[in-house]
Amino acid sequence: MYKIKNLIFISFTMVLSLACVTLLGGEPPIEEQPLMPPTPVHVYPLEPASCPLITNQIVEANAPSSDSTEDDSGYDEEVSDEGIYLVTYLIDNETLTEPYYYEDISSDLQDEQDNFEAHQEIWNYFVALIPYEYREHLTEFSIFTDGESNTLAAVAQTYNDPELWGLEVDIADTSDYYYLSFTLVHEFGHLLTLGPEQVPPSLAIFNSPDDNEIYLEELSACSTYFPGEGCSNRASYINQFYEQFWTEIYDEWNEINLEEDEDLYYEQLDEFYYKYEDQFLTDYAVTHPAEDIAESFGFFVFAEKPAGDTIAEQKILFFYQFPELVKLRTEILNNLCTAFPQ
Repeated sequence: MYKIKNLIFISFTMVLSLACVTLLGGEPPIEEQPLMPPTPVHVYPLEPASCPLITNQIVEANAPSSDSTEDDSGYDEEVSDEGIYLVTYLIDNETLTEPYYYEDISSDLQDEQDNFEAHQEIWNYFVALIPYEYREHLTEFSIFTDGESNTLAAVAQTYNDPELWGLEVDIADTSDYYYLSFTLVHEFGHLLTLGPEQVPPSLAIFNSPDDNEIYLEELSACSTYFPGEGCSNRASYINQFYEQFWTEIYDEWNEINLEEDEDLYYEQLDEFYYKYEDQFLTDYAVTHPAEDIAESFGFFVFAEKPAGDTIAEQKILFFYQFPELVKLRTEILNNLCTAFPQ
C-alpha cells in the first residue's frame, strides 16, 4: 500500500527501496481541465465528533487478518511491475494544477486517465480529512493503477526536491471508503513522521539513491534512528517510537529485511510476526518501523483509546503523549464524520 522514496535498505549488494518515484517531465499537459477551488478552512471543536458506525467499520476492515504479510489486506508495499502511472498533478494552494498525462497508456486505461472528476473526488476527500497545516510539504498528487487489490496508495519524496512529497492513489482500489479512509490516514502518517521537520533529508542519498557506499556512510554517521531518507531528529516521533518499541527486536528484523530471496523473506517475516504478534497491530506493520508507526497512527486516529495491556496497544497510546497529535486526531475525526460518503 505504501512506498516512500529513498527509504533504502542495503544488503551489501542489494538496495531495497520503499520508494515510489514520482517522475515529472516530458511534454506539456495534453489538455487543460476545469480545476476545483480550494476547500474552505474550518474551526474544530475541542472534542471529536462521534460517528462510531463509521470508525468501528474502518477499524474492523483494517484489523489483522489470517493472511500472510505478503498478501495482507489487499495491499502491498511496492507498486507491482504492472503498475502504471496515469497522471500527476501539481498542488497549488489545495488545487490540482498542471496535469501531466503519461504516454503510451493502453486503450482500456484511457477512461481512468481522463476521469478528472474521479481524481478530484479522491483528492477532495484527502483534503477534507487532513488539515492543511499538516501537509504543506505535499506538492504532487498522482493517479496510478496496478489492478484491483494490490497497492492502494503510496507517498514519496518528489523527484526534484527531497523536502517535498507526493501522494499516489490507485484509482482501481478507491470504491471502499473504509479501506480508503484508513489508507489515506496511514499515508499521512508517513508525511507526519518522515517529513523534513522530523527527518531532515540527506541530499547525498537523494542525489545518489543507488550508491550503497554513500548510504552506509550516512547511516554510520547517524546517532538516532535512520529510516532511509536521512537521520531522524532526536525528538522526532519516529525516533522516539523506535527507541520505545524497536531497539530490542531491530537486529533480528534487519536480518530478515536483508534477505534477497523473496519467498524466503516473506516466510521469515511471517515467522517474525507470529513470534512478536502481541507487539504489532497488523502483520503489515512488521515490514518496517516506518510502516509500524504509520499503522499505529491509523489506529490511534480511528480506534478507541485502549488500556495498553499489550505492546501493540501501547503503540496506540504512544501518540496520546503529544497534545498536538491528540488535537489533530480530533480534527481528523470531526472531518471524517462530515466527509465520509453516506
